[in-house]
Amino acid sequence: MASKNGISQINFGNSFTSAGKRLYDAIPNAKPISGEKTIKWIENFGRKCTSDKQRLILGATAILMQPAIDASNKSVDEKTRKVSVARTIAKIVAGTLTGFAIRYGCIKAMDWKLFKPSNFAKVSKDAYEQYKNAMGTIVALVVMMVTNFAIDAPLTKWLTNVLIDEDGSGGKKK
Repeated sequence: MASKNGISQINFGNSFTSAGKRLYDAIPNAKPISGEKTIKWIENFGRKCTSDKQRLILGATAILMQPAIDASNKSVDEKTRKVSVARTIAKIVAGTLTGFAIRYGCIKAMDWKLFKPSNFAKVSKDAYEQYKNAMGTIVALVVMMVTNFAIDAPLTKWLTNVLIDEDGSGGKKK
């Protein structure tokens, strides 16, 4: 079946209710992004948004959405929801902080002589920046295999305990 603009639509056959089909048909078809200015902005953003910045964006999105999802889970009791929300917040904060710091540090470390390619003076600035970002991210992934256990897990546990206890004692008896 073809839509008004010539883009084919999904044929649901008998497996979709008429109300569901009407709802689906009411959603406008996505149009591809056009315009040289828009494409240039996306390309520029992609070049400048390194993995450390991407980790911050991911963390910000997660902190805005996931705790609310956990808090609205009515299939568990109130105490379980509270612990789930606290644990989620702690995991997001710990993961975002360490993930950002390690990625940022590893990308900056690519300027050290040890990591510079032998021909770095001959390549363009843009090519060298792309190399730094890619190689820094690869090194960071290797480093994070250790820090996930050495930093993230203990920090998550501590933050969870702090968030669960109203008195802020972090789960320690006074």
